[in-house]
Amino acid sequence: MSAGTSSYSHARTFEALSEKDTARLNRALAESDDITVFVNGTALRLPEGAQAALLEVLTRFARGEAVTIGTSETLLNTSQAAQMAGISNSYLRKLADSGQIEVEYRGTHRRIRPAAIQAWLNSREAQD
Repeated sequence: MSAGTSSYSHARTFEALSEKDTARLNRALAESDDITVFVNGTALRLPEGAQAALLEVLTRFARGEAVTIGTSETLLNTSQAAQMAGISNSYLRKLADSGQIEVEYRGTHRRIRPAAIQAWLNSREAQD
């Protein structure tokens, strides 16, 4: 199956830090490569990808920028969604057009989240 397209949702913007906080953060980032995160008083070692994302956010704040964070979700075309569901393209289009499978439109093109396909599959299992 080829890769789906991405959709960004659940975005949230955080205002730029004050000049004082920007300067402190900029100084701290310049002085050390160690980024230790504390959650509920416990040191937490983040996986490499999470470290890179957090460092990017902190670096942008240190430059005095506002930061927007969003969730990237995969959207499937009807062929990809039909393949995931194990049904034909025409049957999937009928299900989407009747509202049995949640669909989004990008222009005239249907795009379907994998979670919508899984929800439909789960509902079928529950009926059996």
